[in-house]
Amino acid sequence: MNRNFKLKTFTMSFLLLVIVLIGGVIFASRFDDSQQATIDVDRNAQVIVDLSIEIEAPKETVWRIQTAIDQWPAWQKNVSQARLSGPVALGSTFEWETHGLPIISTIREVDPMKRIVWGGPAQGIEGVHVWTITPTTKGVVVHTTESWNGPPVAADPDGMRAALTSSLNAWLVDLKTTAEAQKSIAIR
Repeated sequence: MNRNFKLKTFTMSFLLLVIVLIGGVIFASRFDDSQQATIDVDRNAQVIVDLSIEIEAPKETVWRIQTAIDQWPAWQKNVSQARLSGPVALGSTFEWETHGLPIISTIREVDPMKRIVWGGPAQGIEGVHVWTITPTTKGVVVHTTESWNGPPVAADPDGMRAALTSSLNAWLVDLKTTAEAQKSIAIR
């Protein structure tokens, strides 16, 4: 194999790991005066991806699916294992694997039914991942913002951005499909 091919293969594998490894922090959104965002993604990071999806399901269903970390492999195609060590609470950690890459993330913020933030380092990438759930008349809008920083990101910011975007889009589509399927089962 030539060196370029090996470097591209490593970069893509690393990107996929980092994508799922993804750390989270709070998406800077509007809150009432009693709630203030205390954590955000690294706004100075080399890569920041913001994505949203509308889901026609109750916020309780979406929250339950997203925060049942041990169940991620059952509905996410790219997650092969996940295990939360404790409750969904500030400081809890979870180990998970995506694309054969093991990741350990720490929950940094929880606002039940509204927002969860996690993050941590993985193979030289520091990730912060913020998820917000906003009710709508038909269900919810799920918004995810993730930042990546570190030497591997600096080596290929465009490739890393593309990999992260692809991974987060897949996560959102899987979440939508799962939540909407559970909603239709509950209606029957």
